[in-house]
Amino acid sequence: MKLPGPDHPITIAPARQRVTVLAGGQVVAESDRALVMREAHYPPVYYLPRADAAMDRLEPSEHASYCPFKGEACYFSIPALGEAGRNAVWSYETPYSAVAEIAGCLAFYADRVDVQVI
Repeated sequence: MKLPGPDHPITIAPARQRVTVLAGGQVVAESDRALVMREAHYPPVYYLPRADAAMDRLEPSEHASYCPFKGEACYFSIPALGEAGRNAVWSYETPYSAVAEIAGCLAFYADRVDVQVI
């Protein structure tokens, strides 16, 4: 486990805007309670509460990954997108304490879905 710091900063804050995620023209998540994570040199990532997602449009995946700053991630696919939707969504069920706010929220690869922040 690594802690965020000057060499790898991570901040999490309320998005303060409505975040809508579209996949194949369909809304798969929409929230006024999204969080925005800014991590090191990466583009911002929006984490939406699972309760604000159309979970019937997502399919659990066997894929998993590990981040030394956040912990173990599980994945979901978006069947409507075909191969592009494979493992397009991730979630940290029990993230490390430094990023505990994102527990159980969903994040989406922005190059596979349309993330609108209004």
